[in-house]
Amino acid sequence: MGQKLINTGKEGENAAIKYLRSKKYRIYATNWRFRRAEIDIIAYKSPFLIFCEVKTRSGIDFGDPAEAVDDKKIRLLSDAATAYMIEKDYQGEFRFDILSIVMKNTKEYSITHYEDAFFPGLNLDI
Repeated sequence: MGQKLINTGKEGENAAIKYLRSKKYRIYATNWRFRRAEIDIIAYKSPFLIFCEVKTRSGIDFGDPAEAVDDKKIRLLSDAATAYMIEKDYQGEFRFDILSIVMKNTKEYSITHYEDAFFPGLNLDI
């Protein structure tokens, strides 16, 4: 029989959750939606509320998976994060992380965690 197909995105998110928990992050929500945007993981590790974008690939032929987070995605994540913080009346510190995952199979993968990966709305081209 052939090799079992894996849902790369879902397996990547599961690996990211396992990784974050191992680093003592508290997971508040997964796949939280606001309009057209989805935040893959919302977590907390003092003093930050952390909005995590998980990018998973089965290889690095097209570069680091994190490179797929473009300006449009950042705007969508920012809008969703703002809506989440308003809904929860959260007024503390927050940041945006990217977890870049390269899957070999469901048991073998590598994770690169980019903490404070971007800050939406900050335009230095003034």
